[in-house]
Amino acid sequence: MRRLPVTGTGKRTKSKTWHAEISIVESGSDVRAEARLRGKEGGQIIGEGTARCNPTDENVPAIGDELAAARALSDLSHQLLSRAAHDIEVHTARPVERLHA
Repeated sequence: MRRLPVTGTGKRTKSKTWHAEISIVESGSDVRAEARLRGKEGGQIIGEGTARCNPTDENVPAIGDELAAARALSDLSHQLLSRAAHDIEVHTARPVERLHA
């Protein structure tokens, strides 16, 4: 039988694992990224991000990948915060006034 760690207060802790995966598709100077969060109850959440090289700039694919991935993760983060706010409102029957730190 596997034992869960015990915190300083004597309560058992519970460990969960969520998996994030980023897929990037490059098409010329355009880059599209999807960030998928799996493992959360209720399936998965998908964030999207894009990047496009300015025609006057040198095309550096790695930079486009970074920008598109960052934007996809930012979208994913905002969706997760929005879902948390909704869940808090449902649980407490009161509107969330401030969720961001």
